[in-house]
Amino acid sequence: MLTKEEKIYSLKLARETLENHFLGKFETKKPPKTLKNLWEKRGVFVTLLKQGHLRGCIGVLEPIYPLYEAIQKMALSAAFEDPRFSPLEVNELPLLEIEISVLSPLKKGSVKEVKVGKHGIYLKKGIYRGVLLPQVPVEYNWDKKTFLEHVCMKAGLPPDCYKEADTELYLFTAEVFKESEYF
Repeated sequence: MLTKEEKIYSLKLARETLENHFLGKFETKKPPKTLKNLWEKRGVFVTLLKQGHLRGCIGVLEPIYPLYEAIQKMALSAAFEDPRFSPLEVNELPLLEIEISVLSPLKKGSVKEVKVGKHGIYLKKGIYRGVLLPQVPVEYNWDKKTFLEHVCMKAGLPPDCYKEADTELYLFTAEVFKESEYF
């Protein structure tokens, strides 16, 4: 669990990273060593919301980078590399709210184990992949079946692919926080 101070620092770091991009500054900022959790390698997603609507969301599932570095990389990716949206423009910055989802390690799971509102799902079948964060089914008021169908479709597969034996499900939880909770 991140401390309140670490959450606030992370949100400010993500916003500052986007602001610095538009100023032509591209250095990775390191937090004080006292913010210990930010130095741990963790999976993380950064979600950009523009006036309450999705404007970009990119993340990394595996704990490849220290959290502070992953937040900066994913903030830039969500702003400029999410294929669903055009690249962020500087005039959109004041309209954005940043949400960060810090992930638990992935755990192989089953349909039976999925708990809506608790678990995110990473689905793999052959070359296809799909992921939905734990907050998504809650935001859309989905039941478990609808959640599973949507992660299949996100992977580019038929909605009932989760029933097939060669489909792998990985479950994770996330610590989710956003700017409106702190600023």
